[in-house]
Amino acid sequence: MAKTSPIEFIRQVQAETKKVTWPTRRETVMTAVMVVIMASLLGVFFFAVDSAFDALVKALLSLAA
Repeated sequence: MAKTSPIEFIRQVQAETKKVTWPTRRETVMTAVMVVIMASLLGVFFFAVDSAFDALVKALLSLAA
């Protein structure tokens, strides 16, 4: 594999960075909002599942006592 000099590496990085299609501010905000919404929904879902299992385990343990 051919080695490149640090200067050539920086030039290549700059060339590749120019090819990137950066998201607009609106796209970034919308993505962030969707992440917050989905994380909140998953948090509520896992809280409900955990509460249901907690109630089930407590009910089973009360039968044993």
